[in-house]
Amino acid sequence: MNVPKIPLGDWVDVLVQWITVAFAGFFTLLTTVIESLLNIIVAVLSAGPPIILIIVLTLLVTYTSRWPLGIFTLLSLLLIDNLGYWDSSIQTIAIVLLSGLLTIIIGIPVGIWCAQRQTVHRIVTPILDFMQTMPAFVYLIPSILFFGIGVVPGIIASFIFAIAPTIRMTNLGIKEVPRDLIEAADAFGSSASQKLFKVQLPIATPTIMAGVNQSIMLALSMVVTASLVGAPGLGADVYRAVSQIDVGKGFEAGLSIVFIAVILDRISQNLRKPAYEHVMKKKIAISILAVLVILTAIVTGVTKQNATEKGGNGIGAQMDYKIIGIEPGAGIMAQADRAINDYQLDHWQLQEGSSAAMTAELKKAYNQKKPIIVTGWAPHWMFSTYDLKFLKDPKKTFGEAEDIHTIVRKGLEQDAPGAYTILDQFSWKPANLEKVMVDIKDGMEPEKAAEKWISANKDKVGQWTNGAKAGNGEAISLVYVAWDTEIASTNVIAKVLEQHGFKVKMSQVEVGPMYAGVANGSADAMVGSWLPSTHREYHNQYKNDFVDLGSNLHGTKNGLVVPKYMDIDSIEDLK
Repeated sequence: MNVPKIPLGDWVDVLVQWITVAFAGFFTLLTTVIESLLNIIVAVLSAGPPIILIIVLTLLVTYTSRWPLGIFTLLSLLLIDNLGYWDSSIQTIAIVLLSGLLTIIIGIPVGIWCAQRQTVHRIVTPILDFMQTMPAFVYLIPSILFFGIGVVPGIIASFIFAIAPTIRMTNLGIKEVPRDLIEAADAFGSSASQKLFKVQLPIATPTIMAGVNQSIMLALSMVVTASLVGAPGLGADVYRAVSQIDVGKGFEAGLSIVFIAVILDRISQNLRKPAYEHVMKKKIAISILAVLVILTAIVTGVTKQNATEKGGNGIGAQMDYKIIGIEPGAGIMAQADRAINDYQLDHWQLQEGSSAAMTAELKKAYNQKKPIIVTGWAPHWMFSTYDLKFLKDPKKTFGEAEDIHTIVRKGLEQDAPGAYTILDQFSWKPANLEKVMVDIKDGMEPEKAAEKWISANKDKVGQWTNGAKAGNGEAISLVYVAWDTEIASTNVIAKVLEQHGFKVKMSQVEVGPMYAGVANGSADAMVGSWLPSTHREYHNQYKNDFVDLGSNLHGTKNGLVVPKYMDIDSIEDLK
């Protein structure tokens, strides 16, 4: 069909941009409130040694779900502490509790409103259908623009993803209250509020609590996804293990999430009717727990040092001493960690996330002329879009200029000699790569941008294909990471291989799986190996299991990047 494409994506971009500017003050306030609440929850959960919280949770689970589960809670939490995931678990529990609290505060009233107003129910139902079927990753995109990188967009995305069951089950529970009870309440002259709080809600409580339980479990399932935008906790540990192909750590972090899920599930399921309510009344138990929480919050609030005591220059205070990073497995993140140590930047923290989250945060800060420091590399489209500079690195922590290598699996030369020759002869300059990257950044599909560049550089492409045997539909599998450089280069070489008779499949993966895939033969090649520094660990780990065809691009650079309007020039200026 020749019907022009509806620019739906462009409309959404304009709408999001308008909302970002128009409601900037509201988003700032909401961010402050959520971060403050989260800090309070983390402070309460972290008060004292871990054994205190372990005992409290063990007693709570025992009270609500009997002693076998209490023993399970004790042993599982002790194991989490022993494995070294206690701090991450505290962060995860705090995020889930806050997300669950938001779903209760907003979800139950909305569910009640739906039950009382059929018009509201008709409006809210399709919205809930949309929220439950839309991929959770999509919620992260506007969340980054509205709230910046960090834990807040993760909490907001978790809340949006998890609120639907609470609304639906509250609506269902109230509607299922027997009609004769409603008629009896009306006959005795009950007001609408009396009927709601003394008849409908008490009877609907089991159904409502089932919805709350499901919302808590959905919020917990979002912890790994939320780590893509910088949310801390066990999700970040899992993400880091995946990107580094560390099966052991991935299993440990995943097992910790399972333990926490079981504990929270049993508490939320049985809190309405505790197993040992005959020993201690529920009101007394809840009152004791509430007093402990309030007293702990007061004590930790009084003793907590003010963040402004960190000292340092004004730039650090304005950015809350955060350096915006990318994926937790990337080599540049290890370099940035070393830089913090080498330059003794004691108060600074490296914020993990993703390359997409980093560029979104850079765009937001740049448009508002706010200070920001990101982990950056060249070539990258952001240097063509924004006026940026690398901070000087006197200690050479980020190393010198690097090359990008092409790596193929063993046996490819024999299985597909033509593809091997093209990959071996593939070589270009940063300026060539940047042209493709800019086109993609401006909205062109990667394959279209690749075709455009190939059409304009036939002589260069001819050098790559010179002497290469034409393919006969042989399948070639290319893997790449979701860096803008690798998206551009992989699409270009894929299109060249296709034009030479090969059937190319491209797979986006993390850095660790990219190397492992070529090493074990499940992928044929990659053109995004940054050496000798960025991907050094992965290269050394698998170097005996693949073939390194050498550099396809020279002159890359890693480092800390800031906008030129910032009055700092060196990493040493951050002290």
